[in-house]
Amino acid sequence: MTINDVGGLRTQVDTWRRGGNVAFVPTMGNLHSGHLALVKAARDLADRVVVSIFVNPLQFGAGEDFDNYPRTLERDAGMLEAEGTDLLFAPPVAAMYPKPQDQQTRVEVPGISTLLCGASRPGHFVGVATVVCKLFNMVQPDVAVFGKKDFQQLMVIRRMVEDLAMPVRVVGAETLRESDGLAMSSRNGYLTAEERALAPVLYRVLSGLKKHLVAGSDDFAGLQSKAARELDENGLRTDYVAIRRASDLAEPGPGERELVVLAAAYLGRARLIDNIDFSR
Repeated sequence: MTINDVGGLRTQVDTWRRGGNVAFVPTMGNLHSGHLALVKAARDLADRVVVSIFVNPLQFGAGEDFDNYPRTLERDAGMLEAEGTDLLFAPPVAAMYPKPQDQQTRVEVPGISTLLCGASRPGHFVGVATVVCKLFNMVQPDVAVFGKKDFQQLMVIRRMVEDLAMPVRVVGAETLRESDGLAMSSRNGYLTAEERALAPVLYRVLSGLKKHLVAGSDDFAGLQSKAARELDENGLRTDYVAIRRASDLAEPGPGERELVVLAAAYLGRARLIDNIDFSR
C-alpha cells in the first residue's frame, strides 16, 4: 500500500494503532540491502511497519547532490512490498513543506549538530531534525529504526526525541556491509569501478584505529592524524577522522571506555562516511 498524503496516512495508521503498535523506517529511497535490514528489524519490533521515501531538500546544502540524488520509487516500492512492508509513505515536497523553505519552521539540536559532518555540511542536521520531527508527527510511530552507519544522525535524533519529550522509541540497527567491509550506502552508486576497489580502505583504517584503542592507547590526536594520512595515501581525500565518546560525541578523556571512531572522506563524486562503536 502506497499513500502520498498526510490525511490518508493518519487514517490508516490510526486504524492499526487501535489493535497494535507501529514501527517506522524513514528513508530517502534508492533502497539497498541495508535499508531492507532496517525494515526487518522494524518488523521484529511492531505489528505494523511504515516506511517513508522522501528526498529532503532541507538537508542538502548549496552545491550538494539534491537534484541528482537517485530517485527509484517504483523499484523501491517493489522491494518494500516483497519485504512485507505494510505501508509506504511517499509524499511530494509540497505535502512536507507547503510553505517556501525560507519560511519553514525548523528544528535545531544545538551543539551536536555542528560537529563532524555538521561542520562540513552546515545546516544539514537542522534539515534532518526538521524532517524527522515532521515525519514522527505525521506517522506517530511507537518505535523508529535508524541505521548506525549515520551515527551522528542517530545521536541528533535521539537528543531531539529526548528534549522534545516525543513518545517514540529510537532504535539503532547495526551497519550492513559488503563482503569487503564497505558500509552499504545509496551513494556507493556514484563510485566508478576503480573507486569502488579503493573504498573499503575507509573501514580498514577505522578498524585499525579501534585495534590501537582497545589495546589501551590514549594518543587520540596522534591516532587521528595517522589515520587521516593513511586515507589520503590510499586515494581518498579525508574530511575528518575522529575518536569520540560514544554517548554524546564529545572528545574523550584518558581511559574513556565507551568510544566511537568516525570518518568521512571524498572519493570521486561520493562522500563516504563510516564508524565503529565499541567498548574497551
